[in-house]
Amino acid sequence: MELPSVASTLEIYIAQINRYPILSADEEFRYAVKFKKYNDMDAAEMLVVSNLRFVVKIAHEYRNYGVKLADLIQEGNIGLMHAVKKFDPYKGYRLISYAVWWIRAYIQNFLIKSWSLVKIGTTQ
Repeated sequence: MELPSVASTLEIYIAQINRYPILSADEEFRYAVKFKKYNDMDAAEMLVVSNLRFVVKIAHEYRNYGVKLADLIQEGNIGLMHAVKKFDPYKGYRLISYAVWWIRAYIQNFLIKSWSLVKIGTTQ
């Protein structure tokens, strides 16, 4: 049995996340309030999965740094989950406006760590 290639695995992932609808501002607010007030993990999951395609979009901006796109997406997803945990729905802005900072921070931190590993490996 042949294993799927990385490119096809990434394509499958993108096809899967595109099945989740993007939430309206009202839906997003309701889910965020449910998560903040009642620690509702189903609401948190909806907030995360409905924004996964934005992580892929942001990760594409960093694809020229010599790191696998799948790794960038994974780090961005961690940033998105962190943003959902810290998001305050009462401030009046959308989750993705807040989350983009966390997504970029996690991706950039990963790039810095990756670059330092490469530098150490090539100099020794």
